[in-house]
Order: sequence, then structure tokens, then C-alpha cells
Amino acid sequence: MSKPALRLVTEQDVSVLLEMMDDFNRSEVISWAPAVAEEALRKLLREPELGQAVVLEEGGRVQGYAVVTYGYDLEFAGRDAYLTEFYLRPEARGRGLGKWLLTRVEERARDAGVQALHLMVRPENRPALTLYQRAGFEPPPRVFLTKRLLQEPGPLNPPTSP
Repeated sequence: MSKPALRLVTEQDVSVLLEMMDDFNRSEVISWAPAVAEEALRKLLREPELGQAVVLEEGGRVQGYAVVTYGYDLEFAGRDAYLTEFYLRPEARGRGLGKWLLTRVEERARDAGVQALHLMVRPENRPALTLYQRAGFEPPPRVFLTKRLLQEPGPLNPPTSP
């Protein structure tokens, strides 16, 4: 195989990313609305202050992607970020590409001034959990909770039928 390469997502990548996002969300048991996700992805591409999306290419084919979004937290003395999506195609797994991609994502986050990088992983996703733990990710000392403030249809609230 050829050497992997990392680059920012472009508008031309949106359709291939949506295909991978579908598989990612199905495997993570996350309800999502593709049209809403596409709109949010395009916004991220237009507004780099929100974060960044990158693709891993190998052999001229996109083999995976990662999405990092920025926040700000006094606990970390500045910018923090969430690795909101991290995905490799099934045929790209088990060859060290996950570790390679995660290392590049961390480097890019550091270069963007990120003090702490957060992520969520399902405990039953042993390969991902192992990858993240080996990279130095640890459970926070507090329970992570979420409350939806807008109940509009979106990736976590797809439209319902009447």
C-alpha cells in the first residue's frame, strides 16, 4: 500500500464523507438526518473557527476521516476541542492507520492552540477504546452529561412522521 496522507476536507469530499458518516452513525447507534448533517458539515468547512475536518487518503482513495470542533474552557486555560467523529473504512482497519490518523489529528489540534482534546467512545467498541487509551486518553473525573437546548430535527433528533 502507498503511504497515507492527511488533508483538509473540501466541498468535493462531502458526498464520500456523508457515505462514511452513515456507516459511522449506524455503528455508533446514533440517529441522524443526512440532510441536516450535510448542512452542518458544509458550515464547518466554510467557518474554520468552528473546527476542522480531515480525510485520510491512501492509494488515491479516502480511507477515513476525523472531525474536531473547538470550544473554550477555563479548566484547560483556553481552547479545548472534541474529536466528534473518527472513522476508518472497515478494509482500512487493523493496519495502524487509526493510530496514524489520531496522531495527525492531535498534532493539528495542538497547532490550533487546543489545550485538551475530548472524545466519547462506546465501552463495547474495544478496538477504538484500546486505540484511545494507548494514545493517553483517560476518563474524566466527572460524569459527562448532555442536554439538548434546541429540539429541531438534527443528527440526534431526526424528523418524525406525523
